[in-house]
Amino acid sequence: MSHRANAIGTYLGKPIYESIEVQDEPYIFDRIAQYEDDEFPLDRLSENEVLVEPGLIYRHKD
Repeated sequence: MSHRANAIGTYLGKPIYESIEVQDEPYIFDRIAQYEDDEFPLDRLSENEVLVEPGLIYRHKD
């Protein structure tokens, strides 16, 4: 993973990038994941989304 744009904020002390690149595909920040029962429920992610530490969800840029 690599970031592609400026940080637009922070979460748990880590930067939130406006967009990132995963396996040469562009993704844009969408939301912060909800932590439940000591885990992130991955079944709530759409197939065009990725979860990045520390709990940031990015969606594929169409």
